[in-house]
Amino acid sequence: MKPWYQRTLRWAQTNLTEKDPARYDADWWRDHWRRTKVQGVIVNAGGIVAYYPSKFELQHRAEFLGDRDLYGEIAALAKEDGLTVLARMDSNRAHQPLYDAHPDWFAIDADGNPYRAGKMYVACVTGPYYRDFLTGILEEIIERSAPDGLTDNSWSGLGRDQICYCPNCRDSFGQELPPRVDWADPVYRQWIRWSYDQRLAVWDLNNEVTRRAGGPDCLWIGMNGGDVVAQSKRLRDDVEICKRASIFMLDSQWRHDESGFQANADTGKRLHGLLGWDTLIPESTAMYDAGVPTFRLGSKPEPEARMWALEGFAGGIQPWWHHIGSVHEDRRQYATAQPLFEWHAQHEDYLINREPVATVGLLWSQRSVDFHGKDDPQTTSLLPYRGWVDALIRARIPYLPIHEIDQRLAVIIVPNVGVLTDAQSEALTAYVEAGGRLVVTGESGLYDEWGDRRDESALAGLLGVRHQGKRLEAGQVDWETYGAHSYLRIEDRGIADGFGDTDLLPFGGQLEVVEASGAAVTYVPPFPIYPPELSWMAEPRTDVPVVVLGERTAYLAADLDRLYAQYHHPDHGRLLANLVRRAADGDIPLQADGAGVLDCQVYRQGDAVVLHLVNLDQGGAWRGRVEEFTPSGPFTVRLKASGRRARFLVAGGEAEVNERDGWITVEVARIADHEVVVVE
Repeated sequence: MKPWYQRTLRWAQTNLTEKDPARYDADWWRDHWRRTKVQGVIVNAGGIVAYYPSKFELQHRAEFLGDRDLYGEIAALAKEDGLTVLARMDSNRAHQPLYDAHPDWFAIDADGNPYRAGKMYVACVTGPYYRDFLTGILEEIIERSAPDGLTDNSWSGLGRDQICYCPNCRDSFGQELPPRVDWADPVYRQWIRWSYDQRLAVWDLNNEVTRRAGGPDCLWIGMNGGDVVAQSKRLRDDVEICKRASIFMLDSQWRHDESGFQANADTGKRLHGLLGWDTLIPESTAMYDAGVPTFRLGSKPEPEARMWALEGFAGGIQPWWHHIGSVHEDRRQYATAQPLFEWHAQHEDYLINREPVATVGLLWSQRSVDFHGKDDPQTTSLLPYRGWVDALIRARIPYLPIHEIDQRLAVIIVPNVGVLTDAQSEALTAYVEAGGRLVVTGESGLYDEWGDRRDESALAGLLGVRHQGKRLEAGQVDWETYGAHSYLRIEDRGIADGFGDTDLLPFGGQLEVVEASGAAVTYVPPFPIYPPELSWMAEPRTDVPVVVLGERTAYLAADLDRLYAQYHHPDHGRLLANLVRRAADGDIPLQADGAGVLDCQVYRQGDAVVLHLVNLDQGGAWRGRVEEFTPSGPFTVRLKASGRRARFLVAGGEAEVNERDGWITVEVARIADHEVVVVE
């Protein structure tokens, strides 16, 4: 039989509160496990709060625990039902008595004051708290209950904006610690990389302990976020973690307004690109009302929770329901998981062990998030990436997030990845020389691996541009000033597909000033918005390049990717998509016609093609929670594949497939939330 981390597809977590030992209804929750077809449970064990009578007196027991072993009782029932059991830890902080007994275990600031989170004290990852105290608790839990593995919610300690000056850090760092957060300070930048290594050391130590105590499959798996910026701020190295992870416990619970449901599928694809497509990625999907604002005991609207999970399925993520506390007066949250999990159980064979079909790669770099993004990685790194995600989805162009250069792809997009190492730059050059196509934006390649600006972009020669060392910034967006009232002029109609009868596109962003021999799009500088009598172009044409096209390259000097993530102006998204279509030169494996926003993911599984279609036209006119579904369709979908019949895993039934010239055509009548089409 496969080990638990390769066969447990659906998970449950009732995140216990300190009051739950006095009110936990084991029979009810056991029935709920069965109703929702889960195969594994995550049960609070120890760390900040212990739910069993620990021999470690300074491990704080739940207030209403008494001498009860609630963790052990739940774990035993789960094992009786044949479920995988993960003992949950939450271990980065502690209560006053533990701090008083061992103040040297905790993180301190430059003045010697302890870092606190509310009333608790934050432990230092380099000290005895992690090295000795927590490892002893892990051994105790394994000895008492023999869980299949352990997972930890907040395992990585302080983030990168707080420097610990405890003696353990001073000794381990090997030189004077940086006096403050300062990206211009080489010592701070070295501290960043050293801090990543300390978290990896925690990962390695905990796995050494749990495997020694519980056997080779008794893994310790720290929970991790799905957002690269969030991971960076917590000093968690996604690339190195994924090298170590046999399963990835993804703690990414809800949709953010600025990124949308599509961020979840992107996260799944990005992580599978590091883990491989046969590694499972269970995701903690909140049944409670996570979001802005958050209500821990309220029910998230069912369509909101469902859409987040469905985009996860499309990106290769497995479901994991999550409630806070064991008793709720808002009982609506109990109804959300069952239909979702039942559908997943019925069709699980088509949702795992498959390979994506895409010809476009979207490059991401955690190092660039750190050393190019610096104090504002959201604006500098994440928004350009998200802009491309949204533009590709809107254009129905399948893509894959990539961390390394994949020669098999027809097109690679480099979205303002300022930090490119020499090896990455050489790999991109070799990729183009071997026939690949490249679309590059903004400051990509202008900084070395430590974030120091180069004299010239490492990709300048490849792209046929020369950076002039300055940027045209957008000004205020208001009526009295007009710094953002700028435009783009289309010089080459070859990239103007879909624009219709216009020579101008709105801009309003910032522009890297480059020198080039020619430009497909040029810049029109700002002119007044108000009063309207003054709203005319004093300088209607310049030779300032915005888009520079080479035989196999395209360079976009304007931050249209960042703007599209923020404002979703259709012209910006269309120009991004046109650059990719030009570069792909027909090598895109999907065409989908029909009105609406449809996220399309294509997979190959043996002789079958599995197509996920997620309807993102949900509450499009509103921010905040989705209350109901807005059906879309019909759609005509064409795939580069072969087959004669298609099955619909959501609507049910089969349909004939038209096959011609290496393409198949499938008609999809209606999509409420999602559809999965299997062509065999």
